[in-house]
Amino acid sequence: MNRRAFLGTTFASAFALTLPNRGFAGFEVTRTDAEWRAMLSSIEYKVMRKEGTERAGSSPLDRNWAAGTYHCRGCDLPLYSSKTKFDSGTGWPSFYQALPNAVRTKPDRKLLRVRTEVHCRRCGSHLGHIFDDGPAPTGKRHCLNGVSLVFRAA
Repeated sequence: MNRRAFLGTTFASAFALTLPNRGFAGFEVTRTDAEWRAMLSSIEYKVMRKEGTERAGSSPLDRNWAAGTYHCRGCDLPLYSSKTKFDSGTGWPSFYQALPNAVRTKPDRKLLRVRTEVHCRRCGSHLGHIFDDGPAPTGKRHCLNGVSLVFRAA
């Protein structure tokens, strides 16, 4: 990578940090920023509305192996089944597949490489990222922030 390409990438990444929830429009569930702040804790708001990341190992959902469904904290949409959860060893709840029509993805260019960001398709809340190092049958690892999720036992 030459200096011009590096500086261009760095500028674009820095600019992207100022554009939370960019790339999506027309959600079924919408709230004002004040409404989101009132209903979420500071870490929930940082992760779900500003596309932040919780500290690895901080979510009790990473160690939850009960049968049930993981819902969006922002709008209660069912997102992931416990049947697709696996221990990725990363410190974040991980799944190899979302429920049908539950999530949307978009490129995340905040770091020096492009990652796949995953959001709730109904309210746009940031959930985490998808990587290509998961188990069969999909080979995907949906690495999620536990603060974005609510577990509902079966």
